[in-house]
Amino acid sequence: MLHLDYRDPRPIYEQVKEGLKRLILTGGLAEGEKLPSVRSLAASLAINPNTIQRAYEALEQEGFICTAAGKGSFAARPQGGDPAWRERLWRQFDEAAAELLFSGVKGDEMHARIARLEGGETA
Repeated sequence: MLHLDYRDPRPIYEQVKEGLKRLILTGGLAEGEKLPSVRSLAASLAINPNTIQRAYEALEQEGFICTAAGKGSFAARPQGGDPAWRERLWRQFDEAAAELLFSGVKGDEMHARIARLEGGETA
């Protein structure tokens, strides 16, 4: 499910958060699908449950998961999203698009790729 890189300079909770976010964004975890419990995911990754709890809390704040007391945490689709997060994504998009255009990729190729993503296909 998730891969941790202990040579990665990012904190472990951030790697867990980004890994789960990627699974949600790519459909690896469908909207409404139950996430592993904090304890079971911590055990499977051999890390402290507090690390998983911190990642889950950050994902909940960003709208990627919702938690129901006594039932667990579930994948969610962010509604609107954090404006700072969206702005960061726009900057990344602009940088990537500029590089693609510079390398000879045409705008219609990028548009077709975006349309494919809107249709639920992954790259």
